[in-house]
Amino acid sequence: MSRPLVGALATLLLTGATAVGAGTASAAPQAPAGKAKAVGFAGTVALSNCSGSLVKLPNSGDNDPGLVMTNGHCLETGMPGPGEVITDQPSSRTFTLLNSSAGKAGTLRATKVSYSTMTDTDVTLYELDQTYAQIKQRYRIDALKVSGDHPTAGTPIKVVSGYWKKIYSCDVDGFVYRLREADWTWKDSLRYTSTCDVIGGTSGSPVIDANSGQVIAINNTGNENGERCTENNPCEVDENGQVTVHQGTNYAEETYGIGKCFAPGNKLDLSLPGCDLPRTDEGLARHR
Repeated sequence: MSRPLVGALATLLLTGATAVGAGTASAAPQAPAGKAKAVGFAGTVALSNCSGSLVKLPNSGDNDPGLVMTNGHCLETGMPGPGEVITDQPSSRTFTLLNSSAGKAGTLRATKVSYSTMTDTDVTLYELDQTYAQIKQRYRIDALKVSGDHPTAGTPIKVVSGYWKKIYSCDVDGFVYRLREADWTWKDSLRYTSTCDVIGGTSGSPVIDANSGQVIAINNTGNENGERCTENNPCEVDENGQVTVHQGTNYAEETYGIGKCFAPGNKLDLSLPGCDLPRTDEGLARHR
């Protein structure tokens, strides 16, 4: 995976790329007018070491506490281990909320980690101390909407990094039955076409359907130097157990099922029908 960045001298671990300053990174070209939604930075956030976004789930209401989404491996207390599920962990982490031109709109603050894991997927969801309506009133920023539908191959996408203030443009190349990296395994991962050559610090970036403007996945990893199933070098595993390696290829984890695990009020409920996120009662989890 792309490890979180630590300080200004951190090494970028995706694709072996060299960092460019956030002020010099440029946004990728927009898709042709009339077809695609204009995708900017509004609603994305910068963490201390990763990217993320203020998100609204399909059933979220304006008066619900806001949620910030990033990777599980961006969790401030360290990467969750294989099989580990973290819920309702107090947190006061702050996030820089960006406007459409990547300027600072304000600062958001978490009250807790609602959910975090690196099992089956790679996601952390923070609950904030403000509602969507309060954020909208104070900062004039809307949350990004998370699609409730499985993404489709060939869809044009934008990977929007709040950390680097850069937008990557490519298409959904396809889907991976199992993506394995070191001790972690992710299910039904999304594979990018080659122009989304994301780098360290883009971890947690929302992957946005350029046609609908909705979030369909969360950026998380790529094969850096062609190794097989090692850290920073994920491998693809098909239904028959056959392993393939695609050096330089980058991936994301789908988000369409997350909303099925939240009750009204943005309250996590892993027992809801259709919720497939790993649960804390499976004998695998550790509360911290």
